[in-house]
Amino acid sequence: MVSDTVAAAEAIGAGIAIAGGLIGTGMAQSGIGAAGMGIIAEKPEKFGQVLFFFVIPETLWIIGFVLGIILLLNVI
Repeated sequence: MVSDTVAAAEAIGAGIAIAGGLIGTGMAQSGIGAAGMGIIAEKPEKFGQVLFFFVIPETLWIIGFVLGIILLLNVI
């Protein structure tokens, strides 16, 4: 009975880790995307730099996903 509770808590923790990473990524990209479109409208040659800044927050969901997998597989 205890192992079922522990497994459920681990699954909930993994879900929270993944969801937190996804929500953080969305919040970060919303501001960066709006500002980036303004920059590109004025200076189209800055597209590569804006794209780089838009991709940086993607690491948040990757970290959340890895932490979720670690929790589910009991790696640590």
